[in-house]
Amino acid sequence: QVQLEESGGGLVQPGGSLRLSCAASGSIFGTTVMGWYRQSPGKQRELVASITSGGGPNYADSAKGRFTISRDNAKNTVYLQMDSLKPEDTAVYYCKLEVTIATTLWKYDYWGQGTQVTVSS
Repeated sequence: QVQLEESGGGLVQPGGSLRLSCAASGSIFGTTVMGWYRQSPGKQRELVASITSGGGPNYADSAKGRFTISRDNAKNTVYLQMDSLKPEDTAVYYCKLEVTIATTLWKYDYWGQGTQVTVSS
Protein backbone atom coordinates (compact mmCIF):
# COMPACT_ATOMS: atom_id res chain seq x y z
CA GLN A 1 0.00 0.00 0.00
CA VAL A 2 1.35 3.40 -0.97
CA GLN A 3 1.16 6.31 1.44
CA LEU A 4 2.07 9.95 0.99
CA GLU A 5 3.11 12.13 3.91
CA GLU A 6 3.13 15.89 3.40
CA SER A 7 4.75 18.55 5.53
CA GLY A 8 5.75 22.20 5.43
CA GLY A 9 2.50 24.12 5.21
CA GLY A 10 1.68 27.06 7.45
CA LEU A 11 1.03 30.78 7.70
CA VAL A 12 3.33 33.19 5.90
CA GLN A 13 3.22 36.88 5.04
CA PRO A 14 2.90 38.06 1.44
CA GLY A 15 6.29 37.95 -0.23
CA GLY A 16 7.47 35.17 2.05
CA SER A 17 8.54 31.61 1.31
CA LEU A 18 7.54 28.09 2.25
CA ARG A 19 8.88 24.69 1.33
CA LEU A 20 6.54 21.75 1.06
CA SER A 21 7.73 18.15 1.23
CA CYS A 22 5.98 14.92 0.33
CA ALA A 23 7.45 11.50 1.02
CA ALA A 24 6.01 8.39 -0.61
CA SER A 25 6.31 5.02 1.08
CA GLY A 26 5.24 1.49 0.23
CA SER A 27 5.56 -0.68 -2.84
CA ILE A 28 6.13 1.55 -5.84
CA PHE A 29 6.91 -0.22 -9.09
CA GLY A 30 6.98 1.62 -12.39
CA THR A 31 7.66 5.08 -13.65
CA THR A 32 6.34 7.90 -11.57
CA VAL A 33 5.26 11.47 -11.83
CA MET A 34 5.03 13.41 -8.58
CA GLY A 35 3.21 16.67 -8.30
CA TRP A 36 1.50 19.29 -6.22
CA TYR A 37 -2.07 20.42 -6.63
CA ARG A 38 -4.03 22.99 -4.66
CA GLN A 39 -7.63 23.69 -3.87
CA SER A 40 -9.15 26.79 -2.33
CA PRO A 41 -12.77 27.11 -1.12
CA GLY A 42 -15.27 27.10 -3.96
CA LYS A 43 -12.68 26.23 -6.58
CA GLN A 44 -11.62 23.07 -8.33
CA ARG A 45 -8.37 21.37 -7.49
CA GLU A 46 -5.69 22.59 -9.88
CA LEU A 47 -2.20 21.57 -10.83
CA VAL A 48 0.60 23.69 -9.40
CA ALA A 49 3.62 21.75 -10.60
CA SER A 50 4.71 18.21 -11.45
CA ILE A 51 7.97 16.43 -12.12
CA THR A 52 8.84 13.15 -13.79
CA SER A 53 11.27 10.58 -12.44
CA GLY A 54 13.74 11.90 -15.00
CA GLY A 55 13.46 15.36 -13.49
CA GLY A 56 11.41 17.14 -16.14
CA PRO A 57 9.29 19.83 -14.43
CA ASN A 58 5.94 21.20 -15.49
CA TYR A 59 4.45 24.36 -13.96
CA ALA A 60 1.10 26.08 -13.99
CA ASP A 61 1.33 29.63 -15.27
CA SER A 62 0.59 30.91 -11.77
CA ALA A 63 3.66 29.10 -10.43
CA LYS A 64 6.21 29.93 -13.11
CA GLY A 65 9.05 32.09 -11.87
CA ARG A 66 8.02 31.79 -8.20
CA PHE A 67 7.81 28.09 -7.40
CA THR A 68 10.41 25.36 -7.93
CA ILE A 69 9.62 21.65 -7.86
CA SER A 70 12.31 19.05 -7.28
CA ARG A 71 12.52 15.44 -6.23
CA ASP A 72 14.84 12.95 -4.60
CA ASN A 73 14.23 9.62 -6.31
CA ALA A 74 16.21 7.67 -3.74
CA LYS A 75 13.87 8.94 -1.02
CA ASN A 76 10.71 8.99 -3.16
CA THR A 77 10.27 12.57 -2.01
CA VAL A 78 9.09 15.62 -3.88
CA TYR A 79 9.60 19.22 -2.78
CA LEU A 80 7.92 22.48 -3.68
CA GLN A 81 9.84 25.63 -2.92
CA MET A 82 7.41 28.54 -2.96
CA ASP A 83 8.80 32.07 -3.05
CA SER A 84 7.19 35.49 -3.44
CA LEU A 85 3.96 34.09 -2.06
CA LYS A 86 0.73 35.98 -2.67
CA PRO A 87 -2.60 35.90 -0.83
CA GLU A 88 -4.11 34.13 -3.85
CA ASP A 89 -1.75 31.22 -3.21
CA THR A 90 -3.75 30.44 -0.09
CA ALA A 91 -5.14 26.91 -0.45
CA VAL A 92 -4.85 23.34 0.69
CA TYR A 93 -1.91 21.83 -1.16
CA TYR A 94 -2.09 18.15 -2.09
CA CYS A 95 0.71 15.86 -3.14
CA LYS A 96 0.00 13.39 -5.94
CA LEU A 97 1.92 10.34 -7.04
CA GLU A 98 1.12 8.84 -10.44
CA VAL A 99 2.54 5.38 -11.06
CA THR A 100 2.61 3.81 -14.52
CA ILE A 101 3.20 0.06 -14.78
CA ALA A 102 5.70 -0.44 -17.62
CA THR A 103 4.33 -3.77 -18.87
CA THR A 104 0.64 -2.84 -18.94
CA LEU A 105 0.72 1.00 -18.98
CA TRP A 106 -1.89 0.94 -16.22
CA LYS A 107 -1.83 4.11 -14.16
CA TYR A 108 -2.51 4.46 -10.45
CA ASP A 109 -2.94 7.76 -8.64
CA TYR A 110 -2.25 8.30 -4.96
CA TRP A 111 -3.02 11.46 -3.00
CA GLY A 112 -1.80 12.92 0.23
CA GLN A 113 -4.15 14.31 2.84
CA GLY A 114 -3.26 17.91 2.11
CA THR A 115 -1.46 20.69 3.94
CA GLN A 116 -2.83 24.18 4.47
CA VAL A 117 -0.91 27.15 3.12
CA THR A 118 -2.15 30.56 4.20
CA VAL A 119 -0.63 33.78 2.87
CA SER A 120 -1.80 36.73 4.91
CA SER A 121 -0.49 39.78 6.69
